[in-house]
Amino acid sequence: MSRFKKLSHAMWHCMYHIVWTPKYRYRILKGEIKIEVEHCIKAFSEQKGCSIEELNVQEDHVHLVILVPPKVSISDMVGILKGRTAIRLFNKYKRLKSRPYWGNHFWSKGYCVDTVGLDADMIKKYVKYQEKKDKREEK
Repeated sequence: MSRFKKLSHAMWHCMYHIVWTPKYRYRILKGEIKIEVEHCIKAFSEQKGCSIEELNVQEDHVHLVILVPPKVSISDMVGILKGRTAIRLFNKYKRLKSRPYWGNHFWSKGYCVDTVGLDADMIKKYVKYQEKKDKREEK
């Protein structure tokens, strides 16, 4: 089976590793907020025809390995994920908006994105097991 996916006039394999953080890198992505963030990322990715290869929501950042079709720009995709997720979180958890440091922004402004080539398996393992590694290093 080919790793390439097909559109009507294109064959593609556009895999990205994306990392982004909540504003001020606060450790807020836990419990029900973490579950909601995971749910939102999966739902909004599916709406755009993307395929999540690996997702790891940690307390202070999100790692995502995702296949994005070439008709969707990566900056648009990150904007959709961050923007729509923030709106859903603020609507569902009103207490988040009441904190003075959030304002109307849940996520920090930037993000990190890297294309994934032949090292896809290594990067997926890194994303999957990084939280365990971080906890071991904290002890």
